[in-house]
Amino acid sequence: MVDIGLLVLRLGIGAAILQAGLIKVADFPMTVQFLTDAGWRLPAFAAFMVTATETLSGVALILGLLTPLAGCAALSSMLCAWAVNVSGGAFWSEPFNVPFLIGLGGAALLFAGAGSYSVDRRVFPRIYWSPRVKLALLALAFIAAIVTWVALYGTNPIHVTAIEPAPAA
Repeated sequence: MVDIGLLVLRLGIGAAILQAGLIKVADFPMTVQFLTDAGWRLPAFAAFMVTATETLSGVALILGLLTPLAGCAALSSMLCAWAVNVSGGAFWSEPFNVPFLIGLGGAALLFAGAGSYSVDRRVFPRIYWSPRVKLALLALAFIAAIVTWVALYGTNPIHVTAIEPAPAA
């Protein structure tokens, strides 16, 4: 029964993050414009990175292919999406939004693996993801999200109080 639960979790989280990626693929210029309007540095590069990460991690999670790595990628991209959603106000005003929940699912799959009904189990049965590797992937997800946010957006997304809007020029 655990394997069926992992399959359901993989399909749900994979489909949700794949949908987020495919929306960006379908209108890539809109994604670039959204990031440009929000003040991101290198918006086309940032749009490509988030689109590729969401799309590829979604497909990999659905298939159960390199699941801990796909979970790491899903968690990292959802941490950035979560930061976008909470960066305009106090971070506890709406902390448990969709990116937060998808990222949490990605983290669960990073640690739990794909289960029996997966490419991992059928094609790569000898690959073993040690607890140390899984913890390193968890750390990598957070580091990648933080570096992406700071390097490409340049602000701290966590605020204790709501941010005052900038005065009109």
